[in-house]
Amino acid sequence: MTPRLIVSDLDGTLLGSDHTLHESTIEVLRALVKQGHHVALASGRHYHDMKVFRDQLDIPAHLISTNGAYVHDPEDTLLAANHLEPEHAKTLINLPRPPQVRLNLYRESGWHIDSEAPHLLSLHASTGFGYEVVPPAQMDTNGVGKVLYLGDPNALKQLEAQAQDAHGDGFHITYSTIDSLEIMAGGVNKGVALSSLLERLGLTPADCLAFGDNLNDTEMLDLAGEAQVMGNAHPALFDRVTGAERIGHHGEAAVAQWLKKRFGL
Repeated sequence: MTPRLIVSDLDGTLLGSDHTLHESTIEVLRALVKQGHHVALASGRHYHDMKVFRDQLDIPAHLISTNGAYVHDPEDTLLAANHLEPEHAKTLINLPRPPQVRLNLYRESGWHIDSEAPHLLSLHASTGFGYEVVPPAQMDTNGVGKVLYLGDPNALKQLEAQAQDAHGDGFHITYSTIDSLEIMAGGVNKGVALSSLLERLGLTPADCLAFGDNLNDTEMLDLAGEAQVMGNAHPALFDRVTGAERIGHHGEAAVAQWLKKRFGL
């Protein structure tokens, strides 16, 4: 048997509509690990947020967090950390934005936000991960994995343009949802992190099966030998990934269903 690396995004992909793992998903991934396959979770979420899902799966999974800024092995050893240049982070913090747009920094140690936003915590209700409110003038620009703006899509488009004008080559800019603009250091994305992980495991992209639903999954899906795009995915994602297969909805545990058929479970 040729071992495979199965890598999946979380929200909108592996997690259900309630942002939790379906029991069938847990069963299938455990069975595949017992067969000798590898599993990695790849998300825009923070590492500490993702660990809860790995604990629930109870398998030795690698974690690609903060859209590829950090990679941890199954024993929680940090394998890679890629931060924004402090001056670039400062530029992003200081970009003018409407008051309803929330500024967030994902750092190795946690999540900083510029103002209270209780509605954001529902996404993390099952993990207990939360933010710390820090005024922008006091935000530390060192060790920032990503800057995340949350709010009106039109306002985010303006922020994206401003960021491009300021340090375009120094950024990797993407969206995890239509109202979530995510900016990492240039060359940092899930695909680059996945490539390094495959090399570490002694596998090739042809040995990789990947699942995703949004634009921040593009590079990861494009690298994988078998790319699956969710039925609930961003409309533009399917056309961006060469040779992708469209599968079912995340609310119906479609990843687990597809893996059962693919591996004859």
